[in-house]
Amino acid sequence: MIINGTADHMHAVVNLSRKHSVMEVIKEVKRGSSAWIGSRGGMLSKFQWQSGYGVFSVCSSHAESVKEYIAGQEEHHRKMTFQEELRELLRQHEMEFDENYLWD
Repeated sequence: MIINGTADHMHAVVNLSRKHSVMEVIKEVKRGSSAWIGSRGGMLSKFQWQSGYGVFSVCSSHAESVKEYIAGQEEHHRKMTFQEELRELLRQHEMEFDENYLWD
């Protein structure tokens, strides 16, 4: 539905088919984008994804507002870093986390 990001992360809203697991989709996104970016040469040839990823489900009634948020990533992250945003999101939803496992 939408993909956007900044220099250090990306966001995507997808309709996930029951035929494909989240892990399969992430693996294919990382594989395909790594091959494409690597083919550009120069400094991009050293590109690599971090080993982990985060996945959040979104109610279809909120999909449009999430897509608008993703479209505005560059502006949004002038005010808050990705790391600050993820910590806040996890806290808001009362999800336990360990900083040692969030970042590569």
